[in-house]
Amino acid sequence: MTDSAEFIQLLTSHQSRLYAYILSLVFDRNEADDVLQQTNVVLWRSANEFDLGTNFVAWSFRIAYYQVLAHRKRQQREKLIFDDDMLSEIAHVASESDQTFLVRQRLMRDCIQKLNERQRDVIQRRYRRGATLELIAEETQRKVNAVKQILFRARENLIRCVRAGLSENA
Repeated sequence: MTDSAEFIQLLTSHQSRLYAYILSLVFDRNEADDVLQQTNVVLWRSANEFDLGTNFVAWSFRIAYYQVLAHRKRQQREKLIFDDDMLSEIAHVASESDQTFLVRQRLMRDCIQKLNERQRDVIQRRYRRGATLELIAEETQRKVNAVKQILFRARENLIRCVRAGLSENA
């Protein structure tokens, strides 16, 4: 691969998927952060081995898988963890889950638009801006419990909407 700008775009646009994949294998956010960082280093160093137009996600997942194995080997000295067969099975399941990632992501965007304005506003404040419940309550002139209820109902509506969308796509 010679176009580093396009490679950087691929690498950055798939960070959340790569992180989710790694997290599904290591079960710990701090460890996932470490493995993701190491995976990014290896991906960057191996950029010349990637052919544009081929499946970047599959290629990066494979490298991430090997980084998880290397991470596990470092950990094995410290504690008991899953054996390689179990990890391979989990990697297979996680990879299959990724097949629906884009569909679920699109459904979530569509479902957020279907929320009523109040729920959509609170969801965006909470998850896009990372605002605390207290800050949202202050900004919207509501009580914290009222904000919690709006979030609870919004999440229920989102879950219901995404599941319905997945059923239609199945």
